[in-house]
Amino acid sequence: MPKDHAAPPYNAVRRADRAVDDQDWIVDFLRRAAIGILATVHDGQPFINSNLFVYDEPSHCIYMHTARLGRTRSNVEAAERVCFSVTEMGRLLPADEALEFSVEYSGVVAFGAATVLTDAVEARLALQLLLDKYFPHLLPERDYRPIVDEELKRTSVYRIDIESWSGKRKQVEDDFPGAFVYPIAQ
Repeated sequence: MPKDHAAPPYNAVRRADRAVDDQDWIVDFLRRAAIGILATVHDGQPFINSNLFVYDEPSHCIYMHTARLGRTRSNVEAAERVCFSVTEMGRLLPADEALEFSVEYSGVVAFGAATVLTDAVEARLALQLLLDKYFPHLLPERDYRPIVDEELKRTSVYRIDIESWSGKRKQVEDDFPGAFVYPIAQ
């Protein structure tokens, strides 16, 4: 009888040798990851959306925002269950056989419930945390006008309460023959 791969807990990593259980590593990865992918479902149709985000360690949640109205907000309001993923690619790993080519990678997947924030104080805090993450060298009052109520009315701010997460990483020895970093166009 074939193995039911959907039976294990949804945060279980299939390749146990690549699972990362170190909570500090997961937190650090979430802190430094630049872009996250939010997965929602509406009427059985999966939907993903790339977003800037910030992990708030004291609240153990992820904050992000989108336009005031749109698919993400509609999906979250219809079904709060979400999945959020961050990843980074390492070196490409050539091989003698096509099927053996590989890549180094790291990633975290978080599972939980998303809500659209209605409390202006928390929404403002979440947006400021985003600004602090992506523009740490700029300060409110000194370099820009702080967030005002009219601006809060033009955006949807989300909190993803994390219920579980998993980390995964593949790394090989530094002297792997032929390993190289994928060229990124700039």
